Amino acid sequence: MYSADTLHHAKRLNISPEALQTYLDAGQGKIGHGVSRYMHATIKTVGSACNLDCNYCYYLSKEGLLEQKNQRIGDALLETFVADYIASQDVEEIVFTWHGGEPTLLGVEFFRRIVALQKKHTPAGRRISNDLQTNGTLLDDEWGEFLAQNQFLVGLSIDGPRELHDLYRPTKAGKSSFDAVCRGVQILKKHRVSFSTLTVINRKNALQPLEVYRFLRDEVGSSYMQFIPCVEPKQFENVAPGHIEAGRLAEQGSPRSKPGHPLSIVTDWSVESGDWGRFLSAVFDEWISKDLNRIKINLFETTIAQLQGKPALLCTSSPFCGKNVALEQDGRVYSCDHYVYPEYEIGKIGERSLSEMVFSLRQLEFGLDKFNSLPGECRKCPHLKLCYGECPRTRLLKTRPGEGNLSYLCEGWKGFYDHAVPVMQRLRAA
Repeated sequence: MYSADTLHHAKRLNISPEALQTYLDAGQGKIGHGVSRYMHATIKTVGSACNLDCNYCYYLSKEGLLEQKNQRIGDALLETFVADYIASQDVEEIVFTWHGGEPTLLGVEFFRRIVALQKKHTPAGRRISNDLQTNGTLLDDEWGEFLAQNQFLVGLSIDGPRELHDLYRPTKAGKSSFDAVCRGVQILKKHRVSFSTLTVINRKNALQPLEVYRFLRDEVGSSYMQFIPCVEPKQFENVAPGHIEAGRLAEQGSPRSKPGHPLSIVTDWSVESGDWGRFLSAVFDEWISKDLNRIKINLFETTIAQLQGKPALLCTSSPFCGKNVALEQDGRVYSCDHYVYPEYEIGKIGERSLSEMVFSLRQLEFGLDKFNSLPGECRKCPHLKLCYGECPRTRLLKTRPGEGNLSYLCEGWKGFYDHAVPVMQRLRAA
């Protein structure tokens, strides 16, 4: 019934031949009964171009690494992508996430064209949602009116109060960006644009969890917060995740597994794993006592959902990945936003359909490897079904028995789950 190749790859990937064949058939437009194709793309219409110079930015170096010659996606390529992205999915809602660099550098007119293209290529019975991730510094009334009118959901990057925000998020001239971001917040509020905050938790602001949380809640007025741990291996500019030599991985608990050590596996601004867990625990205590059902926090929401037996809300907490690809401004597509390296290019718009790229053996292998490569320590962990080894890009450590592929954040996640899960379970029971 199945070819020898299908049987071989199914065994290698630890899935059934039927599941593998169904997946690959979807890439060729052969949609099985009850099967719906779904994917998500982070779209880099402006490449790595940005008006800020954040120390920890994982994307500024892409200009050199990918030899980006143009900092703007061409009109013809943009339309080809929009049409292909919609046609490659079968779900009712198609979500576009516009990212950068800084996407607002392209101006409002560019995004008006995007909305027009979406209307042109969306068939009856489908609907479009747009997310825009921005540093907020270029927002004005024209932007506010456009975003409100077209119901964009905005993700605003801000790292806490002025002294914490400005530590790692300066302008190109090395000046403070804080006031400009706060002006952007006021524009969003003035025009009643739905927005969430995205806060990168680094080595410094991780030490002041309540100051960060209360600032976002009380001064920014954020009702949906995303906390992203800063974990960057040294040489991240040129060395792709999964391509660090085994001998360079740090041992769990060793000095090299912490930022600040001369031989550390990570950059100086990366969050220390234990501090990550303590940050989440402190914020959780404040949130559970004062803001439950009033403020949403991405990491808490997904943990609660998973404890209820529901799928994870975040790819980092899911057993598998691979459905969140990245589109560069030149049309090249990569396995993931954090894997935009030549080794992980899976195709180019106009040469292959997105369906062929995403529902391919290569991308499936990428997605399944998250679970298949877990070390034995993770497989025995009581928190496995909440964490699944975190994002593979953070797997920079060796376990004490010497296995690789252990998340740099393991200690922090264990600390948070040990602290918060019993409380969540009591709430669920009540």
